[in-house]
Amino acid sequence: MSQRSNRAIRSTMSAAVLYSTLIFCAAITLVPFAYLVCSSLKDKDVFFDSMFLPSGDGWLGIAWEHLSLNHYVKLFSEEGFGRYMVNSVFFASVSSVLATLFSAMGGYALSKYSFRGRNLITNLVLAALVVPMALLLAPTYQLLYWFGMLDSYAGLIVPMLAPAFGVYLFRQATINSVPNSILESARMDGCGEIRIFFTFVIPLVRPMAGAFLLLTFLGAWNNFIGAQIVLQTPEKMPLAVGINQLKGVYGTDYGLIMAGTMVSILPVTLLFLMLQKEFISGLTSGAVKG
Repeated sequence: MSQRSNRAIRSTMSAAVLYSTLIFCAAITLVPFAYLVCSSLKDKDVFFDSMFLPSGDGWLGIAWEHLSLNHYVKLFSEEGFGRYMVNSVFFASVSSVLATLFSAMGGYALSKYSFRGRNLITNLVLAALVVPMALLLAPTYQLLYWFGMLDSYAGLIVPMLAPAFGVYLFRQATINSVPNSILESARMDGCGEIRIFFTFVIPLVRPMAGAFLLLTFLGAWNNFIGAQIVLQTPEKMPLAVGINQLKGVYGTDYGLIMAGTMVSILPVTLLFLMLQKEFISGLTSGAVKG
């Protein structure tokens, strides 16, 4: 057997081991989602009879008569989940887009403009990264009370407009991805600063913007504590709070909770599928220089 054949065999075996490992890890990852889907379809009477689909005398040994979409129908007809979803989509979309825009502006200013106090502001941004968010709940609530922004979406969105993590992230992305020569050439051609930012800077940091947009959307979509602190009107609550309210006082319909959880993860999954290329590119943009 030639040396080339040995290399081909070793390469095939390595690929087989690699793909087998990846398939095994993917299967383990998908088990909770399979349990979630099956549990959301099961009737309350047979919820704890089996881990996944209920066993019975039907096709493939499954009791199909105990599977239905009743939980999903109840969510939107009785529990008002349509309103909760609209609230979450509005809040997460607006806050993620504005946070990405303002963070990109702040990072661009700190990286490409020379002004007095730039190093101090950069150090303050770095210092803010180590402050736990829980410590900011009380002062944030007090500021929102003073400005009359409680029980409004503005009270949820404004504190998220320019997170320290996003500003510093875009500062580093702008330093690595936006050459000074492009900015100087644009200024010599008569471009204004706003046009330079939207025409040259944003396209160059697009992978980082996509990754940060997705992370910010996830954080806003899953915002549970902040919504309960700022909002008081039940009709304004987001989806995360609505799922928590499905717990009963004397009993809990776990199938209904599973259906609500399933509804909550679908928009995030679709967003990730649309932005997965930008998300991966944004995470790896600093790994290779040039």
